Amino acid sequence: MDNDAQPDRMMAAIGEAMVLGRGGDAAGARTRLIALWEQVGATGDPLCRCTIGHYLADLCDDAAEALTWDVRALDAADALTDDRAKAHHASLSVAGFYPSLHLNLADNYRRLGSFAAAARHLEEARRRLGALADDGYGQTVRAGVDHVAAALAAGSTERLSSH
Repeated sequence: MDNDAQPDRMMAAIGEAMVLGRGGDAAGARTRLIALWEQVGATGDPLCRCTIGHYLADLCDDAAEALTWDVRALDAADALTDDRAKAHHASLSVAGFYPSLHLNLADNYRRLGSFAAAARHLEEARRRLGALADDGYGQTVRAGVDHVAAALAAGSTERLSSH
């Protein structure tokens, strides 16, 4: 396999694991994503690391474990370039990743009872919402910001159904 094709094959494998998870096989998806993380490595392709971390976090029932994966996803996004993102799909931009990444961190911190950290990440998510289009994804992230903000205002540490 040539090096130029490797990241896109890895992204395809990540997509297959995500389909498993969305189809109800969370354990199978986790197993595959963890194996893919080990293949990519902690310093591998940032798009792959960001995507794996982001989706692994969604599969975690434990907020502390989800936080670990979401921090890894954010760290990877910080190393990601628009050129790499667009090489995978022309519509992608790194700026569009940050609202969701910060939203997820806010929700994890909220669930852990770290309300000040949750508020900081929620504000960062809000600050970056302008990078999102007014499409289904953008609307989902904006609704997530509202849900987490309401839960944070209520002092709730319960897992949200919208997570």
